[in-house]
Amino acid sequence: MSATRTRARAVTAAVIGTVFEWFDFFLYGSLVAVFGRQFFPPGHETAGLLAALAAYGAGFVVRPLGALYFGRMGDRIGRKRAFLVTISLMGGATVAIGLLPTWEQVGLAAPILLVLMRLTQGFAVGGEFGGAATYVAEHARQDRRALYTSLIMATGTAGLLLALAVIGGVRLAVGAESFEAWGWRIPFLLSVLLLAFAVWIRLSLGESPLFERARSEGRLARSPLREAFATPAHVKSMVVALVTLTMAQGAVWNAGQFYPLVFLQATYGLDVGRVSLLMGAVLLPSMLLFPMAGWLADRLGRRPVVIAGLVLSALVILPIYRELGAAVAPEFDLVRAAAWLLVLNVPVAMVCAPASAYLVELFPTRVRYSAMGLPYHVGNGVFGGFMAFAATALSTRFGDPFAGLWYPVVLAAGCAIAAIVLMPETRDRDLAA
Repeated sequence: MSATRTRARAVTAAVIGTVFEWFDFFLYGSLVAVFGRQFFPPGHETAGLLAALAAYGAGFVVRPLGALYFGRMGDRIGRKRAFLVTISLMGGATVAIGLLPTWEQVGLAAPILLVLMRLTQGFAVGGEFGGAATYVAEHARQDRRALYTSLIMATGTAGLLLALAVIGGVRLAVGAESFEAWGWRIPFLLSVLLLAFAVWIRLSLGESPLFERARSEGRLARSPLREAFATPAHVKSMVVALVTLTMAQGAVWNAGQFYPLVFLQATYGLDVGRVSLLMGAVLLPSMLLFPMAGWLADRLGRRPVVIAGLVLSALVILPIYRELGAAVAPEFDLVRAAAWLLVLNVPVAMVCAPASAYLVELFPTRVRYSAMGLPYHVGNGVFGGFMAFAATALSTRFGDPFAGLWYPVVLAAGCAIAAIVLMPETRDRDLAA
């Protein structure tokens, strides 16, 4: 098989598997309002929504632990084996959510079991990104590395879109009332089919060529975590990655692609079907923005694209959400609302698309999987994962639906300043080191 075909097959398989993993993860996020009513005490809808959002955020909190565990596995025994385990773990937890009893059936045990499944999902996702990004980057040509790895960043959007499509189809098939009562379980149970396909796809993959070379030359780290955290240069790179990009990355992504689901339902009372239709109309073209931004990062460098995206995000999030509110109330204007959200997703892609390449290029092969996962998942997991919860809580506290949006705005502005001062340009770095 030619090098081009091998590369294309590796990228395709990694991307498909990661799409399915994010599909599993975002099924919960897309139905957070339903979970607030099903798994938490009735009679307090806002409290139930906040509790469900906190459970959503819990899945992000454990992502750094998954990054450390699977990072060590990936640097010791291979990238392929590590993300075979992550996708199996994710799929099992997702199917289990579809079988959980509700508050009405078992009381307090219901939210406890739900949080446990979310923690399992988050742990699995913690190992997924580092494995997929490293695997694709180590197959990619140097002059197209940001383009190829931007496809990994687009998988979050694709997974969310797929989740919304399945939810919408099931809701249409069983009706709104039945969906609220029991139909919400169907998408989670159907994920077992996607799991089987994704595992089959990944079993067909070969190992990363750079990992194989390092193994054949005896250059693998005996203790990747110890080496990563005991080497000042690696620790410095982790801190730089966190403060120049990943602290804001998750919050910016959520502001453009997930939080509108919560915001429009909680603030304007839109039903999940209508909001899903709006987000579906936005997410499909938004996916195309990621490879465009990746291509730009290969031409201009990671640094200018990321900085421009952070600055734009800080400037446009609040005004665009105000325009979004005007587009859905008192009359729902799908085209106008979708146009504003699509504009918002331009800086989202500029921030997120170069991220994989930038993080991969900061670290050498022997500790790459272990070292890059922690700053990514601390930033995206802790700061980004609680974006929806923090924004909703702040808006509730101040009685202003837009007050919570200062959360992603401040993070984007802070990371933009740090990036201008500290962010290195990594485009020309040799990954074989």
